[in-house]
Amino acid sequence: MTALPAAILFDLDETILSFGSRRQILQEVIEQFPDAFAGVDPAAASQEMETAFRAFWGDETRHAIWRQNLAAGRVLAVQEGFARLAARAPGLTDDFAQQFGTRFHHYREDQARFFPGALETLEALHQAGVRLALVTNGAAEPQRAKVERFDLARRFHHVQIEGEAGFGKPEPQAYLHAMTALGVEAHQTWMVGDNLEWEVAAPQRLGIFSIWHDHLGEGLPPGSPVRPDRIIRAIAELKPRT
Repeated sequence: MTALPAAILFDLDETILSFGSRRQILQEVIEQFPDAFAGVDPAAASQEMETAFRAFWGDETRHAIWRQNLAAGRVLAVQEGFARLAARAPGLTDDFAQQFGTRFHHYREDQARFFPGALETLEALHQAGVRLALVTNGAAEPQRAKVERFDLARRFHHVQIEGEAGFGKPEPQAYLHAMTALGVEAHQTWMVGDNLEWEVAAPQRLGIFSIWHDHLGEGLPPGSPVRPDRIIRAIAELKPRT
C-alpha cells in the first residue's frame, strides 16, 4: 500500500460528485422530444450530441469562459450538436436548442450524487490525519451551492472555488494557494481529479503527485502525452486500510 501523503487536493465534479453518463442523459432528454428528433435514432443522436459536447468543452478557451455560466455553455454545445444532426432532423432549431439545453442542464444537475465510497473515503482520510482541500473550478454560486447541499465544508480543511478565489485550475496559483492554506509543500501533496490537464499535467509541473480518476473506465486517450502518477477507477481506492 502507498503511504498516505500529508495532504490531498480533490476536484469536485466527476471526482467526489457523479453526474451520471452525459451521453445517457442526452438520450433521455432526446426521447422526451420525439417529434423534433423524428427520423433519427435516439442512441445515434445522443452519440452525435456527446461528440459535440466533448469538442465544445475540450476547447480550453471556451471552457474557461463558459464554465462560469454553465447553463448557457450547455446551450451552445447543444447548438453544435444540433448542427451535426441538421440534415436528418430539420426541426432542431436554435430556439429549440435553448429549450433542450435548459432541460438537459437541470436534468444533469439533478443527478448529482456522491460516487460510491467517496464520502467514506474522505472521512477515513480525515481521521488518518491527511489535510484535505477541495479545489473546484466554476462560478461561485452553483459551486458553493453544491458544497452546502452535500455538507462538504466540514469534510475539508480548505474549500477553494474558482469563482470566489478569482483563479482556478490549471493556473499554478490554484494549487499553490491551496497548499499554502494547508501548510504543505508539493512533495507532500497529491492531486486527485478527472481532468488530465487540470488534475494531472498542471500539478505535475509543480511536483505534485497526480492521480487521475478514470471514472468512465475509458483509459488514457490514444497518444495522450499526459501520464498520471496513478490511475484509479473509484475514489474508494484511496480509502486507507485499517
